[in-house]
Amino acid sequence: MPEKDLAIVFDCGATNLRVIAMDIHGEIVASESTSNNTSPDPEFPGGVIWDVEEMWGKLCSASQKVMAAIDTKRIAGVTVTTFGVDGAFVDKQGKMLYPVISWQCQRTTPVMNEIGKYIPLEELYAEAGTFPYAFNTINKMVWMKENRPEVIENSHRFLFITSLFIFKLTGELRNDATMAGTSMLMDLQKQHASEKVFAALGISPEILGDIAESGEQAGVVHKKAETETGIPSDVPVFFGGHDTQFAVFGSGANENELVLSSGTWEIIMARSAGFKSTKDELAAQLTTEMDAEKGLFNIGQNYLASGILEWFAKNFYPEFSGDALYGKMIADASEIQPGESTVRVNPAFYGEGGGNNFGAINGLTIQTKRGEIYRAFLESLAYRLRFGVEALENAGGFKAEKIICVGGGSKNNLWNQLRADVCNLPIQLVDQKETTVLGAALFVFAGCGVAASPREARKAVDYKPQVVLPSDDQQTYDRLYHEFKKTIQ
Repeated sequence: MPEKDLAIVFDCGATNLRVIAMDIHGEIVASESTSNNTSPDPEFPGGVIWDVEEMWGKLCSASQKVMAAIDTKRIAGVTVTTFGVDGAFVDKQGKMLYPVISWQCQRTTPVMNEIGKYIPLEELYAEAGTFPYAFNTINKMVWMKENRPEVIENSHRFLFITSLFIFKLTGELRNDATMAGTSMLMDLQKQHASEKVFAALGISPEILGDIAESGEQAGVVHKKAETETGIPSDVPVFFGGHDTQFAVFGSGANENELVLSSGTWEIIMARSAGFKSTKDELAAQLTTEMDAEKGLFNIGQNYLASGILEWFAKNFYPEFSGDALYGKMIADASEIQPGESTVRVNPAFYGEGGGNNFGAINGLTIQTKRGEIYRAFLESLAYRLRFGVEALENAGGFKAEKIICVGGGSKNNLWNQLRADVCNLPIQLVDQKETTVLGAALFVFAGCGVAASPREARKAVDYKPQVVLPSDDQQTYDRLYHEFKKTIQ
């Protein structure tokens, strides 16, 4: 009989729906991807929803193709990972009573702005740990309470979108901890539904039900799901959860280690045994969620990063594209010595600093070259990273020893060196592009007994780490960082 060495991961993103078969070494054996999209809310003009049946149909089609490409006897188990916060109210049979309101829907913005009429914002943040984003689950519950109260009254559970697909695979109506941790409805320190928050909303915390841990078995693939997906019935299905938590674990990070996901936006996140959620953390825009491993927390901060660089490239290097574009910009920037240029950049180009703190390019002279400006952009984002690292260390009560960097921004060697110099920390690059899927797969292998734990399962993965160490320029950048810090406080 073939070894049970494949995990099937249903990976549901905002733009793509994927089904991936990954082996115990983190190698993709088969995969199929299709586009995802939001839909208009048929019950609320201007509203934006996820059509779960359409998504499920696409996932089933992708799964059928993956099953045709592998030996299904090798499947150890199945799991699901998705974006956070979104879900639906369902009855005891799992029937959705209202469509899944998308995190992209604007109807919840005024709800978050007025959440104080239910519970003071600082008190809510202290309890839940989650930054008060307008798309948080709590706002969808309040909107439903104020606009469709009968939906809540007739509900058995609120199921996060991950669990809606777990239900379609197994018939189980149960949520997982990592998704619940994104909701702003949890007592995060105690890691269960917050009686205080639910009492303030006038909703029973039983709506979330008994919350499972990642890697806990939800059930097995039932006959109907076998017909739909091609996955053999009786294959075990394990609770997955929020994609961010699996990306952090899949990167290889341990407790008190930092992971930087560098793309259009950068997310810097720490795995920590503790966290703080005072007004200082709120002001620093920190958000804390429950780690995929019980008892740990993920403290995070995000900001616009490569999106700014793309704006710069389009406006300052319009004659270049692709690899030639970034090769030219990096070459030009590398000609500038640390501290040589007068150009300074405030990278708050998305207005994320609040108030009047918007993006700016300062210190231009008649001799300024575009390579200087690009280097200043890279330096400013490295400063912004250190600012985040210090906030996370303070909130988690630890001292970081390295930063694991993943994503498209990890390919820029100059940027990596600047990060190492500014933060005075090694930057570790890993040869693993699918950290979310890998992280989810590792919990499958632990859940079904192929490995004793997710960490044991992770030992079978060769990350081929490359480390960028701080250079002799670290002292120069330490001085420049403290100058930068004054401009954003």
